[in-house]
Parts: sequence; structure tokens; C-alpha cells
Amino acid sequence: MCGICGFNWRDETRIRRMAETMAHRGPDQDGFYLSDEWSLGHRRLSIIDLSEQGRQPMTNEDGSLWVVFNGEIFNFAEIRAELEAKGHQFRSHSDTEVILHGYEEYGEDIVHRFRGMFAFGLWDQRRRRFVLVRDRLGIKPLYYYLAGSKLIFASEIKSILEHPEVPRTLNRQALYAYLGFEFVPAPDTMFAGIKKLPAGHRLIFENGQARVEQYWDLDFSAADSFRMSEGECVERIRFLIDESVRYRLISDVPLAAFLSGGLDSSAIVAMMRRHVSGPLRTFTIGYADKTFSELDYAQTVANQFGTEHHILMIDDMTPELIEKSLWHLDEPMTDLSSIPLMLICQEARKTVTVCLSGEGGDEVFAGYDRFKASKMARYYAMIPAPLRQALIESWILRLKDRPQKKGAINLLKRFIEGAVLPAEGRHLRWQYFGSRRMDDQLFTEAFRREVVFDPFLRVRGYNSRCTATDAVNHELYLDMRFMMADSVLMKVDKMSMANSLEVRVPLLDHHLVEFMATVPGNWKLKGFQTKAIFRKALEGMLPHEIVYRGKQGYSLPVKHLLRGQLRDRLTTLLNESPVIRENMNLDFVNRLIREHVAMTHNHNHVLWGLMHTAIWHRRFFENRTTGGGGA
Repeated sequence: MCGICGFNWRDETRIRRMAETMAHRGPDQDGFYLSDEWSLGHRRLSIIDLSEQGRQPMTNEDGSLWVVFNGEIFNFAEIRAELEAKGHQFRSHSDTEVILHGYEEYGEDIVHRFRGMFAFGLWDQRRRRFVLVRDRLGIKPLYYYLAGSKLIFASEIKSILEHPEVPRTLNRQALYAYLGFEFVPAPDTMFAGIKKLPAGHRLIFENGQARVEQYWDLDFSAADSFRMSEGECVERIRFLIDESVRYRLISDVPLAAFLSGGLDSSAIVAMMRRHVSGPLRTFTIGYADKTFSELDYAQTVANQFGTEHHILMIDDMTPELIEKSLWHLDEPMTDLSSIPLMLICQEARKTVTVCLSGEGGDEVFAGYDRFKASKMARYYAMIPAPLRQALIESWILRLKDRPQKKGAINLLKRFIEGAVLPAEGRHLRWQYFGSRRMDDQLFTEAFRREVVFDPFLRVRGYNSRCTATDAVNHELYLDMRFMMADSVLMKVDKMSMANSLEVRVPLLDHHLVEFMATVPGNWKLKGFQTKAIFRKALEGMLPHEIVYRGKQGYSLPVKHLLRGQLRDRLTTLLNESPVIRENMNLDFVNRLIREHVAMTHNHNHVLWGLMHTAIWHRRFFENRTTGGGGA
């Protein structure tokens, strides 16, 4: 894991500053390549081949290719053996060198042979071609800025902002999307002009021109002709997870696992124990509020597999922690587990350099409650609209919020809030926190003139590309192609690399993901049981109470914090922030605060989002310094 950056002219001072801004991504070493045509920078977190031979930027035998690489290619040993058989000579034991020799042999198609997580930039001097590539599922981030014939790229936005010619201009369309989805969907960022390279895409730059093309997508069409028995499917899932975990144990430094007590992380620990005979460390988060905590479940799994279990209790939240997380995220993202993840990564980094984690399981196996909500909505829609609107919705939406994380009342209100949104959003309606009321009352007239108020516009594009014919698989496609890369996975990358910790996600091995795309949706969501076939695969490996428990997650109890510890801070910040005052109706913002504090409504998502926007804007716009660790 590393930080990469570069641009297509020579400037040693600037490339060094870009790399230094990302020193947290690679504290072990820096490296640079400079020519009249390209400046490339690299910050190294040494994981595989800790020697000098693993230094980047790395070149081939004759110096005609140069690469900067962030990530891991877990099957590099097999690819290397194949390339050596074809006559290629290696100088290191690093997976980075496989990119160079693989490109020599197969060109850009070498990416299809990689099994792992990666973002890299490769300069082909002979062809005068530069290639940027982001892995299939978007586990590693990659940003770029293109102006005329100039291209700048980096693993983090703050690195690109080291160039004074890059304007710091708010992307209001992105702000609108962010307040609804709680992240900024690719290819946009919150900075106008700076783009994310979408997952499964590459950017090819030659003759001063750039083109972005998709090299991989997820195909669900084979699910219609699935012929395996349940037993055969279960065995295949077990094999693929075991193989994926085994690959991700390749390391020349200590590693461990995050263990929430949920199904995904517990499965990872169970598979790790098959291959790790010695000490195995696990890390988990706890809260004093039992409805937000999973400590007992995590302890059950830790006891079964004899891990060295570490617990981090979180009982406080400061504005400084929010600001630090936002500096590392580069743009607002209000996933309620971001700060807890940053803190547990900090704790883990005291003893290890690599952690395995269960991200992706909900997207691959259909684990979110929104899959159940989507199915239930089909029955709800059978009730005549006048009855739904006049009686059910008007009554339920007036119910007061309950203090617990979920509960029947809170879940019912959330269901109705999603059900009144356009059906074209499919199950993303239950992950979208905007509404017609918000659109009409939250934003100023100036904001409204600049922004297209169509929250599911981009979703419709993904819907049109999806090959799934059943509802569940169609929704899984949206999760993995629209949401996951720039929300869940972006959070994991940024919060882990803030602490120089590499996080590996075995449940997103593309062999496993592609196999599960061939499995019918009703094997994943059976009735209203989420992850049905996954649970079946884990029977006998995990305790029954783990296999068949509901989803919880380790999100921060934000709604309580905004009613208590952070209430005054929230009110002051939103009323004084230039970005809020310029783009939001302050009377309505203060009304939202009053309703939330009075518990008549739970507005924690929009208020947390506005709070993050204000803090982010102050750091990246009002305070123009980008270095210093964000604390």
C-alpha cells in the first residue's frame, strides 16, 4: 500500500511536495522519476519485498517503462513464473515488477490477469503513452485533474491541490448528491475539475488527449441458467473464500483481522485460523450504548478461534476527530463508521501493518436491510395510493424518533421515508437521505439555479447497463458498481492509510464476486432472510448465533451526539459557515436542528452531512494549507 502521484512535465519541487502531502500513506520510503515529459512520485509502505529492490518508481530492464503502484497483486508469484518462462528477467521479489513485465508481454490487457487491489500509473516512453488504472471494484482510490494538455494524478485529492493552478471551486452538483447519498459518486468529487477514475476503468493519455474506458464490469446474465445444487454452491463459496483469504495472508510484515462479531468478519477470522497456526490478533470496537455495540458477539468468535482479542471502547467524540477524518477523506463522507474505523486502525497499527476485514460481504451476498425493504415495498405498493398517503404515511412520519439504533418505530419510519421516493431508485431509496421537502426548503435560490435536482439520474445509467434479470441481483449490481467503491471502500482506504495500515478485503476477490454474480438472487435473499446461501456455507464453521444473527454494524451513535455533546458546536458551525450560509436556507437548517434535538424527527444524516461540509470547507477553502496531518 502506498501513495502515488505525477504530472506530465518536469518539476522536482512540486512532485516532492505532492508526495510529502501523502507521507501517511507510505512512511517507509519515498522515490521519484523525473524527465522532460513526466514527473512521478511515490510514498512506500513496505509490505512485500522490504529491500531496496522494491523501491518505486520502478523501471524495466531498458528504462523504457516506469510505474508507480499502490496496492497488492496477490497472485504475482504465478504471473511472475509465467513471465519468466517467456524469458523475462526479474530484479526484485516485488509484485510491482510484475506490472512492468506483464505490460511488456500483454500490454494493457495484463490487468485482466491481476488478482488484487491496485491503482497504478505507467509511462510507456516508446509509445509516448501514459496509462492510469483503477482495480475492478475500486478498492484503491485514484484521482486526476485534466486541463488542456496537462494531466495531474494522485492517490489523494490533497496531493493534486499542491498545484496552485488547480482551482479550489465547489462542485455544487456533487454537494447535492453527497447530502443525499452521503458520498460523492464517481467520476465527480466535491472539487469542480478534479475527477475520480471510476472502478474498473483506465485512463489512457497520449498526444495531449485523454480517454477514459471501462475494462471490466460485473455480469449477472449467467444467473438465469445456474445449474449447481445448493450443496455444490456452498462448497464453491467455501473454497473461494478460503482461497481468497490464503492469498491475502501473503506478507513480509505482521498482520491481523478486524472482528466486529458480524457474519463477514467472523467468516474471515474462521478462514484465517485454518492457515495461521500461531498467534492471531483481532481488533473490535465497543460502545457503552448496547444497541450500538457488538462486543459479546465478537468475543464469542474470538474465544472459538483462540485469538489475541483487543477491544477499543469509544465513548467520546471531538470536533478535532471529525476534522482529522475529513482531512484524510479529502471530501465529505458521512458514513457513520468512518471515525470509529479511523480509531481502530490507529489501535491496530501499534502492533501490525496489515489487517484483513469483511467489507464487501453485504454487497456480494445481499446483507443489507435495504434488500428486505425493497422486497417489502413491492407488497406495500399494492395498497391504494390515497390510503398510503392519507393514513399510513402521514401518521407514521409524525411519530417521534426512538433513542435506540433501530427498533420497530425507527425502522418503520425509515421504510416510509424511502417508500415515498421514486421507485426508479430501486433499493437505493433506503440509502438516500434527501427528499422533496429537503430539495424545496434546504437550498437557496442561487444553488437551485445551478443544480439539477434529479437524485437518481446517474442510477438510471447503471440500471440500463445491468444484465441481471431478477430484482435482488439488479440491486446488488447497483451496490457494487454505483455505491461501494466511493463510499465503503473509499472510507476503508482513507481511514486505514491515515494510520499507515493496509486493509485487505478477501470477500471482494473478483473470482468470488464473479461466481456470486452467477447465483440467482433468491438464493441470496430467501424470503426475508439476507445472505441465505452465505449463511448456509458457514454452518458448522461458526456458532449458530453468529451465523443467524441480524446485521448491526459498528456505526457511531451520531444522533445522540448531535443532541448532546456536539449540539452547541453543530448550531454554531452551521450558522457561521460560509458554505452553509451561501447555499442553504439557514431558517430551515435551524428548524432541522430543533426537530432533531426535540426527537420529533431523526435528522442525524442531513445534519451530520452539513456539519462535515462546513468543517471540510473551512479546512480546504478558508484555510488553504493542506499539510500537517489534519489534526
